[in-house]
Amino acid sequence: MTTTFTRALILSFFCCIAAAAIAQNATEDNLSTNARFLMAARNADAAALARELAAGAAVNSRNRLGESALVIVLKKDRVDLANVLIDAGADVNLAAVNGITPLMAAAYGGHDAIVKRLLAKGADIRAVDRLQKNAMVYAAGEGHTEVVMTLVGAGMAPNDVYANDLTPLMWAAGFGKTATVRALLAAGADASRKDNRGKTAADMAREQGFSETVAVLQAASR
Repeated sequence: MTTTFTRALILSFFCCIAAAAIAQNATEDNLSTNARFLMAARNADAAALARELAAGAAVNSRNRLGESALVIVLKKDRVDLANVLIDAGADVNLAAVNGITPLMAAAYGGHDAIVKRLLAKGADIRAVDRLQKNAMVYAAGEGHTEVVMTLVGAGMAPNDVYANDLTPLMWAAGFGKTATVRALLAAGADASRKDNRGKTAADMAREQGFSETVAVLQAASR
């Protein structure tokens, strides 16, 4: 009786192990196509991305932060993958939980060609995130002059005023992006404007020790 009982316990134990192994394999095999697709985007794995798209993954799938695959690959500066996703029909205005859109991500990364593609596909040029920043603010602050000029050409004026009465010129000046400051001035930006603290672009550049930027702004104010 004892031997039979022991054998039954052993058999039950091994059955449990086998069942667990099968369940684990099933979980891996059943990981949704969309989840694998987002994993491929996160890993910037071009082959896996293409494979999951071909398998029927929803191109606008989003992760727990609300980021679409398009936003994810743009944050990784993978322009090639961004083009694949745009070609596959990705929503160019799908924002993450924090409000970041593909256009903002592309502008921040300085990807002018992608910015142009997104705009051509209907990207909202004036969308703002939770920090009240938009594509122009991100581009100007990072000193991506080409993107700034593309946005100006698409309808964003050099003297547009954003949160806290800040202009693109102020964002560029505050980060010492002299080339972008020059381009904005050439496009008609007003160096005499002040923010809600009463500070001009030159004041902001001076506070951060960007002497070359200050000199350019002062020359424009004469």
